[in-house]
Amino acid sequence: MKPPSSRRVYSIGMSMPFPRVPTLALLLATGLIAQDDTIKVDVDLVNVLCTVRGKNNALIGNLEKTDFHLFEDGKEQEIKYFTRETDLPLTIGLLVDVSGSQERLIDTEHRAASQFFRSVLRSKDLAFLISFGKDSELLQDSTNSVKLLEDGLKQLRLNVPVGGLHPGPVPTAQNQAGTVLWDAVYLAANERLKAEAGRKVMVVITDGVDTGSRISRDKAIQEAQKADTVVYSIYYVDPGAYGGGFGFGGSGEGELKRMSDETGGRVLKVDRRNTLDDIFKEIQDEMRSQYAIAYTPTNPKKDGSYRKLEFKTSNKDYKVQARKGYYAVAN
Repeated sequence: MKPPSSRRVYSIGMSMPFPRVPTLALLLATGLIAQDDTIKVDVDLVNVLCTVRGKNNALIGNLEKTDFHLFEDGKEQEIKYFTRETDLPLTIGLLVDVSGSQERLIDTEHRAASQFFRSVLRSKDLAFLISFGKDSELLQDSTNSVKLLEDGLKQLRLNVPVGGLHPGPVPTAQNQAGTVLWDAVYLAANERLKAEAGRKVMVVITDGVDTGSRISRDKAIQEAQKADTVVYSIYYVDPGAYGGGFGFGGSGEGELKRMSDETGGRVLKVDRRNTLDDIFKEIQDEMRSQYAIAYTPTNPKKDGSYRKLEFKTSNKDYKVQARKGYYAVAN
């Protein structure tokens, strides 16, 4: 069945509408670059978002530039630009799993995501909404309108292959594309977030099971890293979709942890102690306590190699949550 005209289905090889491009005026306005070094910085800067937690796991939001030490491949780098999250615009990509295993969770996701958008978005922020099941659908393009985002959330509906509403989590000869998780992550990073300015966050609600993506998990992670995007994974499982027990239904959590750890985010699990509302609130608090750090690497080569990043702080009890590295590719 052909989707309604308001629903835009995307697959690998297709392009979504091009996002806003970071402008010199915006970079100057936010203080990320100075008037006399715009050309060099625009080409060579590596940008990293990070969060710091103390011994009791409390967020630490009052640190200064001098509290951080940043290392690339073991060599300390000079931090040139430093700001707290309130100074930079935010772009959020919300990706919602609407495959057969999530059918009974969609209403809860709709309600909680609406509240999340109402709480977190400011006038200079943007958000977009993608659902994914047998394919990926852009339900709402980038906007700062909560109303438009809520209208997009109303379009969340089951998206399964032809042949049955409950094809199961395991792909078969008749069901080769049941949940294209990695395709959706890749498309969001490549088509929506790569050219955006400021902070970029992807929030993915799913049980972590992929049954038909053309893109591999590692390729999707690489694309998120190239887009300077932090990925928060919300691990949300309906045990009834997997026979009411444990087993296969829990296999996706490790996949999500790999993606979030590599990009500087976290996996947050919906369970009896933590509702989806609680988790959205936790992500919101964390985004309000982020630091944006930028530096020009001492290794100037744009050879496509992967560079490992490591943070240390002046207080050894603090733990920095940030992406593990980046790819040195030409802009």
